[in-house]
Amino acid sequence: MLAGKSILITGGTGSFGKHFTRHILQAHPEINRLVIFSRDELKQFDMAQEFPRDRYPGVRFFLGDVRDADRLKRALEGINIVVHAAALKQVPAAEYNPFEFIKTNVLGAQNLIDACLDVGVEKVVALSTDKAAAPVNLYGATKLCSDKLFIAANNIVGARPLRFSVVRYGNVMGSRGSVIPFFLKMRKEGRLPITHPEMTRFSITLEDAIKMVFWSMENGLGGEIFVPKLPSYRITDLAEAIAPGCQQEIVGTRPGEKIHEEMIVPADAATTVDIGKYYAILPATRGIDMETYARHMPCTPVAPDFHYHSGNNEDFLGIDELRSLIHDHVDPEFSV
Repeated sequence: MLAGKSILITGGTGSFGKHFTRHILQAHPEINRLVIFSRDELKQFDMAQEFPRDRYPGVRFFLGDVRDADRLKRALEGINIVVHAAALKQVPAAEYNPFEFIKTNVLGAQNLIDACLDVGVEKVVALSTDKAAAPVNLYGATKLCSDKLFIAANNIVGARPLRFSVVRYGNVMGSRGSVIPFFLKMRKEGRLPITHPEMTRFSITLEDAIKMVFWSMENGLGGEIFVPKLPSYRITDLAEAIAPGCQQEIVGTRPGEKIHEEMIVPADAATTVDIGKYYAILPATRGIDMETYARHMPCTPVAPDFHYHSGNNEDFLGIDELRSLIHDHVDPEFSV
């Protein structure tokens, strides 16, 4: 699928972009070009040290911002596949600077859609978040808008071979700003702040997130929101796994924070199908009903009251499993 293709990653210097780049260059050396599009020149400089031009002649670093439609269009010339990872993500910052998030997460998404329609891109996979499902904060609301824009873009591709899909998952294990690095740092203080004793979260590794993006590239019909089937964990179990015996202090939930991560809300159940390793929320406006989709890949409709969130999951990680994951995917020197 990738032989001779050119790929662009927006937000390519972030955690996902760097791991995605490593995977692409190791597993798919047959690609023609890999463009890292981001606005941070220092991160691009640092990343270029890991992927120097003499060893990776197909890698390009392109400074730009998704807010800049002209620059984005120029960067997309000759590109076949786009992975859209650029976003502002910090929930408190979104509440304080709402329109900055709108400019990047919503207007930037539309800029990308328009540019892809104009320059001959074939596939776009946009990364979403659990916070876009029934959003209770501005960040989630902007990502819901972004998801809607990408899904609706399939209505106007015309005769182009262009397809837009979305992948939705929660916080990646060990990513910047997530709870695991925070707990690893705070355990030295002898206390861990717990926002709510019943809080749960889904667990996904960067490797699994990357596999999901590749799978959606190859299998997406266009218009789906793909959601992975993931294990959950309890925040109190995570605290015990990282710092056994450490004092757990209940500090209360933060503004815009949910007790359980939601991926699929009941309102989406009518258009959601189980496709094995993933769920797919089908577009309501493009005429892809379940019977039509079943001809594309085997699928089963979910129950009418289906609600997929981290608190009602059948698969929960235990304390020892959490420790193994932290050691393997976050900090190889981690021990208790």
